[in-house]
Amino acid sequence: MPPKRRGPLQTVQRETDDIKRKVDALVQHAAEPDASDRTETLERCKELQRAVEEIMKTLKKLSKADELAPVGNYDQCKREEEKRLLTLYERLQSLALQLQPHDETAGPSSSQRDQESEEENSDEEDESSEDEDAEEEVQDDYDDDDDDDDNADSGDEDIGPTAKGQGSVSYIALSAFKGEEEGDLSIQKGEVLRVLSKNKDGWWLAQNSKGQKGLVPKTFLKVCIISQALTECIYIKTSNWNTVRKAVTEIDATDVLSAMGAIPPGFRPSTLSRLLEEGRSYRASHFIQPKLSQSQLSFKDLHMDPDTGKVHGQSSRVSLTLTLWSCRMIPPPGVRLQVLSRHIRLCAFNGTQVLSNIHTVRATYNSKSPKTWSFSPRMTGMLPCLLDGDCFLRCDSESPDLGILFELGVTYIRNSTGERGDLSCGWAFLKLFDESGAPIALRTQELTVHSGTPFEKDSDMDTTSTKRGYPTGVFQQMLLSRKIPKLVVKLKSVKTRSRELLNLLPDTIVGSLSTVHLLATYRQILADALLLDRVTMYNADLICSSVLASFPDVLDQPDLMDAFRKSWTESESNLRRSDKRDINVLKQMFVSVYMGSVFPLLYSVEMPAPCWADEEVESQRARIIYSPSQKTSVETLLSSQCSHQAFDITQVTYDLISSAQHWV
Repeated sequence: MPPKRRGPLQTVQRETDDIKRKVDALVQHAAEPDASDRTETLERCKELQRAVEEIMKTLKKLSKADELAPVGNYDQCKREEEKRLLTLYERLQSLALQLQPHDETAGPSSSQRDQESEEENSDEEDESSEDEDAEEEVQDDYDDDDDDDDNADSGDEDIGPTAKGQGSVSYIALSAFKGEEEGDLSIQKGEVLRVLSKNKDGWWLAQNSKGQKGLVPKTFLKVCIISQALTECIYIKTSNWNTVRKAVTEIDATDVLSAMGAIPPGFRPSTLSRLLEEGRSYRASHFIQPKLSQSQLSFKDLHMDPDTGKVHGQSSRVSLTLTLWSCRMIPPPGVRLQVLSRHIRLCAFNGTQVLSNIHTVRATYNSKSPKTWSFSPRMTGMLPCLLDGDCFLRCDSESPDLGILFELGVTYIRNSTGERGDLSCGWAFLKLFDESGAPIALRTQELTVHSGTPFEKDSDMDTTSTKRGYPTGVFQQMLLSRKIPKLVVKLKSVKTRSRELLNLLPDTIVGSLSTVHLLATYRQILADALLLDRVTMYNADLICSSVLASFPDVLDQPDLMDAFRKSWTESESNLRRSDKRDINVLKQMFVSVYMGSVFPLLYSVEMPAPCWADEEVESQRARIIYSPSQKTSVETLLSSQCSHQAFDITQVTYDLISSAQHWV
């Protein structure tokens, strides 16, 4: 049997492992007290450096399409290999600096000496001494400039020298900037800069690898963490600059689009969209499920009232309703991108972690006001829950920084390549508790939209900053405030009837307010099956229920939820007033309406799989859902003339073990 072929990424990983073993052995050999052959050790160190550079070049060229077989988490594995290679390069660079003689520390780099021929050894020594003197002179000027700047800028407010220690913070230029005034610093795309001071007006004092200093707009920079040894290598060993820059600079697709002018500099890849793509962990279908207690033998958030036979309502630390009102001064993408969807994704957030499911509301757009987004448009008939700006939020976290994270996003397609993607236009955070721990007032909130991601604290979308500082006049400040991107949100107190329904839901969940009554009824049916119908609480057998098994999937498909709401409203209009309050009648109607309308559509072979922001797929699904001629019922689904999906037992059985949320 022939040996199994390795993929390109696996080959790189094995080469990196081999290099790491050689580096470990070299470092151990250099640490020995009787190591007298420093020159030979230095040459081996330089050879390993060149090997690391070659592997890094090979890794940069790899793509997922080059693999012979599918590789799970390909991008993450590739990033980990880049980090390993960068760490090895740093170790070798530090070792090379230690092995060099003290009188040659500032001499030319290895790449320069290797390029020279052996016949010119005498000339090489003369040139080395000249280069040594020149670099020492430049370094002295660099130190003098630092001292002068420290003395001159000691009175500025936000002067922050580069952090010293094991790691220092440097910045990468996202695109080229040409200085227009005296004191500006012209930079090139991909150039690594050292920031000397950060001013509040958005113009930062930076220094490039040549020692030149000047002001640069902060929106052109992206943070990059580089170790102290590698930073010294960048600024002292200028001959190795190109190799080091390739090793530490990773420009993603968003940076490329920003440099092309297709999107504003503050746009980033959508953080919440990536979480949604990872699976069901951040979807409503996961959070609607019951949560097991610490003992795994009972439920933490699902209890039955023995007197009434209903689900016992539970209050949560945060239980409120909110209305997305509008967004203004949101910079639009360029003409090279076709926008498929403008939307807001919101969730419970504590500053470091997403605590709930991620709920999406699509915004309406008017070409006459390209920087303004609105929600809940007026229309005849029922408003789709995807466009409904009225939302609810429940969260039981005890974090003092608990709040609501809003991410403004667009789904786009590149006109030139047809590539799709999700961008974050900015984010806003509404903290729900003040410093004393008291809830904030329920009123209309005007939130500032920041660029970047919630983890980039220094990013702002304010493009009106000037190098002369903030305007001092009241009128100028009013004009400036109108140009800052804002999100208007209205927090409202929960009505009595809505509070009763919300208390039946899990203690942490976010969703559309128009679906609360359906979710509450589903939780009642779920409680009957788990708390009343099971023989014992230790029984974990499959439960025969199509509703329990498939409704969470419907919850993640807004168009099917709209169809369910429409059928529910039509059936509810025929009920008597007393029946509308009878939970037994509502449970029976829930099962009947669901099985007669939504369940056949969910597993219809004619129904295409949902695809976010795909107009063709959405239109095709809408024709199947609402067209009377194509409307599917249980009778037609079971007939021999109707084609349908192959039967799967998961369509009709509810698995408690795999569906329930486990204690964390």
